[in-house]
Amino acid sequence: MSILRELRAAERELVGKAVVLTDGKAGTIDRVFVDNDHGLRVSIRGHDGRWPISTVKHIEN
Repeated sequence: MSILRELRAAERELVGKAVVLTDGKAGTIDRVFVDNDHGLRVSIRGHDGRWPISTVKHIEN
């Protein structure tokens, strides 16, 4: 239950924020996922794929 609670908290904090990834992709965080290998992953509107949260370089409000 605590994992789901933390996932929901991360969604509330991150979804809708502008982000720049270390590979240069930029956009708005669309969804947050839990991955057994990497922890949290995010999807970015307009880009296919899911990236580990550790690849986030900058987040704007």
